[in-house]
Amino acid sequence: MTQATQTEADVTALAGEPASADSATIHRCLHDWTRHARPRLLSATLCGLLNGLLLIPQAWLIALLVTDILIRDAGVDAMATSMVALGVVMLSRVALQALRDMLAARAGQDVTTALRRKLLAHLHTLGPAPLRTRDSGQLASAALEQIDGMQQYVVRYLPQRFIAVAVPLAILIAVSTQDWLAGLLLLLSAPLIPLFMGLVGMGAASANRDQFQALARLSSRFIDRIQGLATLKHFGQGERISRELADGADEYRVRTMRVLRIAFLSSAVLEFFSSVAIAMLAIYIGLGLLDFITFGPAPALTLQSGLFILLLAPEFFNPLRELATHYHDRASAAGAAAELIPLLSLTPQTAPRGTRALRTDNGVTVKLRGISLGYGNGRPVVQDVDLTLPAGRTLLLEGPSGSGKTSLLYAVMGLLQPACGEVLINDTRLQELAPDELERQMGWLSQSPQLLPGSVRDNLLLGAPAADDAQLWRACEQAGIEDLLRLLPEGLDTPVGERGVGLSGGEAQRVALARALVRSPGLLVLDEPTASLDPASREHLLEALRAAAETGMTMLIATHQPAQFPWAHNRLLLAAPGADA
Repeated sequence: MTQATQTEADVTALAGEPASADSATIHRCLHDWTRHARPRLLSATLCGLLNGLLLIPQAWLIALLVTDILIRDAGVDAMATSMVALGVVMLSRVALQALRDMLAARAGQDVTTALRRKLLAHLHTLGPAPLRTRDSGQLASAALEQIDGMQQYVVRYLPQRFIAVAVPLAILIAVSTQDWLAGLLLLLSAPLIPLFMGLVGMGAASANRDQFQALARLSSRFIDRIQGLATLKHFGQGERISRELADGADEYRVRTMRVLRIAFLSSAVLEFFSSVAIAMLAIYIGLGLLDFITFGPAPALTLQSGLFILLLAPEFFNPLRELATHYHDRASAAGAAAELIPLLSLTPQTAPRGTRALRTDNGVTVKLRGISLGYGNGRPVVQDVDLTLPAGRTLLLEGPSGSGKTSLLYAVMGLLQPACGEVLINDTRLQELAPDELERQMGWLSQSPQLLPGSVRDNLLLGAPAADDAQLWRACEQAGIEDLLRLLPEGLDTPVGERGVGLSGGEAQRVALARALVRSPGLLVLDEPTASLDPASREHLLEALRAAAETGMTMLIATHQPAQFPWAHNRLLLAAPGADA
């Protein structure tokens, strides 16, 4: 078993995977996530309602002007008032529509921004232990594409669902005052649109969920292959990987087209039924005006009332059609929520922290009392571990893969809550320390250094943002990277690519060590720091660690190669799970 596999095994001590969210949970979460944007959404909805209600006087004024021109042969002076009123109504509608779009857009931006901050804060709270088993591509997809899928739901669907009820009702009342039979035709045809909207929406939600899952899988696969591109090409797997990525992209294309097909087909069905209803109403009014229908209210129809009804008939169905169109945005948001909810439901594996300060006048001591760590299925990883690491001493954690070395390091750093037992730092329980107290006194170095794009200086300052050049160079000297950096033309400003591109593995590891040392930590925690290094780089790093140990720094090192650290003061051998103590 490789060290990477061992690390993953160590940190799988999580609660069970959250179950998939049901429709009630999705609805409740969507409601909670949009709660803070309600004032702007309410204002946007009010603007949309006023815009829709102004359709009634607009249609009446247009019908009046047409009647004045064709029937009454009125002059411009006689129609001036109606024309001015029509202009005011139309300009008001334009202004209200623009205001509605602006308010809804800001509400959507507020929701997505707040949700993205909530997700990132939750991931930060979870810490690295639960997230080591999560693919970075899926996390990136959740933080970007899936949250962005919420915006149109807020901007379009939420305001429209109220407008689609109030505006058609007002139009129905206005039409019924002119001709109750025309109002009855509209009333009977209106339920067809919500009926088909619901039937189509059930399939659309499932298709959107499948689309998001395909995108998450494609993102994960792409990032994974990019990270190992050099190795894959070395073993001649480039063409095979290209075909895999092409197949994944094709799967995503097919699922996207499936969503679009449902959207277009549902729009066609809704347009068909609304067109049929409008055509029936137009035939009724035409026959009534021509005196072919002599029953009911038809004989009382006039050009003005008939034209008024015909102008309002499409507007009666328009809010319902828009709601049907935006219903796919709701389906998209539901699909995104189904992917986000399990991630947000993960419980942190850290205990609540207190408010006590950490005194380090005499260095940092670590004590473990009866520490036990277990997997989510109850299988023990570490049982009843007791150790004392005095200040200024170095302790090696040894053991086979899966024995819990990495999990024990996470417990010491407060990133993993033990099933039982307690961790004491300078005789103070870890849970009693303020959140930042231990972090200020601790440095961390893993077997795979995480360097960000920028410069060496930028990466070093992550360890101590307020450090000056003298402190940075001193940390580089302690890490054994100073001589190399001084030979480079840009020194500390030497550019570094993603994951340390531009530096060798040993150089990147020493830069990461310098980042840990720049804050002058009292406790340095290392997880297989030499696992992926060549012999020359390993010697440089081991010399730097030995020198750091001689300064009186407390060090806790998990390793498979204890012979590399002959200067270590103590050793603790962890047994494999299930082995006899």
